[in-house]
Amino acid sequence: MAKFQLNIGDPKSGKSFKTTIEGGKATILIGKRISEEIEGGPLGFPGYIFKITGGSDKDGFPMKSNLEGPIRKRILTTSGQGFRIKEKGLRKRKLVRGNTISDDIYQVNVRIVEMGKKKIDELITTG
Repeated sequence: MAKFQLNIGDPKSGKSFKTTIEGGKATILIGKRISEEIEGGPLGFPGYIFKITGGSDKDGFPMKSNLEGPIRKRILTTSGQGFRIKEKGLRKRKLVRGNTISDDIYQVNVRIVEMGKKKIDELITTG
C-alpha cells in the first residue's frame, strides 16, 4: 500500500502543515502530476482544493516538473530542483524524479487553491 507525507502550504497565512496519508486515501494521488489540482474531500479535507507543487521520492531525490513520467533519471542541469549553482556557467548531472506520483514517492507538496469551511489545522489535529 502507498503511504505519503503530505505537506500542505497555506499561501494566505504563510504556514505549512504536515500529515500522513495512507491506504485508500493515498491511492487517489497515484498517477497525478505536478501542477494538477486535486479535491481535498477524498483525502480528509472537505471543501479544499489543492495544487500539487512537487515532492521527493523515498531516497530523497526531488521531483522535476518538466521530466515526464514516474521515472528517475540523471539530467544535465544548470539550475532548478536539486541543484544550487555555486559559480556562473556551472552545469552538473543530477539525479531527479519525474513529474508523476507513483509508489516510490514519499513526500508530496501541495498548495491550497480553495479553502473549505473548517480551518486546515482543525482538520489535521482531529482527522
